[in-house]
Amino acid sequence: MAPSSFRPALLWLCLLAAPALPAQQPPVPQDPPAPAPASTATPATPAAPVPTPPAPTRLRQLGEQAPPVAPPAPPTGPRVAFETSMGRIVFELYPDKAPMTVANFLAYVKDGHYNGTIFHRVIGDFLVQGGAYTPDMQHKPERAPVPSEAGNGLSNLRGTLAAARRSGDPNSATAQFFVNTVDNRPLDWRGDDAEMAGYTVFGRVVEGLDVVDRIRVVPTGARAPFAADVPVATVLIERATLLDE
Repeated sequence: MAPSSFRPALLWLCLLAAPALPAQQPPVPQDPPAPAPASTATPATPAAPVPTPPAPTRLRQLGEQAPPVAPPAPPTGPRVAFETSMGRIVFELYPDKAPMTVANFLAYVKDGHYNGTIFHRVIGDFLVQGGAYTPDMQHKPERAPVPSEAGNGLSNLRGTLAAARRSGDPNSATAQFFVNTVDNRPLDWRGDDAEMAGYTVFGRVVEGLDVVDRIRVVPTGARAPFAADVPVATVLIERATLLDE
């Protein structure tokens, strides 16, 4: 069973919350299970940790030497830039770890699928999710799903990029994705059973994690077809671009 540390929104994890207006809902969206409120019963497994701000550091005085800055690590895979209404986010992808998921994501990028879509699900100490809906909450067409690659050894840590899917079907990932805003180890692969299959990590944020952090604190509420967690003000993905090609 899914950890009870995730809140009841887990029931609409069929990759997005259960619609408030079921009679007119679009195809079942895709969401990883949301964490339960702090007041819920003791979970069977630990909840995703909530990061605490770092302790303030002493300002250097004139004449003091700044600490050395390590050179950036060379890129290990293709990079994709999302120009959003709140700033630029750059993802580095891992085709060596999740080749089918990366190829699927890049195909959507090259087709322009993500241009003009929104972050439709925001849970501050959990994730920000997008890839399916337009600002007027119309669900965009998607291609056939790709098999799960969640057992690739990568963990759903803060800043990682993962493929959203339906809760009961590990092999149902299509266009939707999410960025982990905290370490979400309960979403990792723990076995081949559908309830333990986890969510495929296929990249990480290498630029713009501060943008993700701004998105994670926007006010949210209900908006059909979802009962909660939709940003009140639209957070738009204006354009997605494959870099260095």
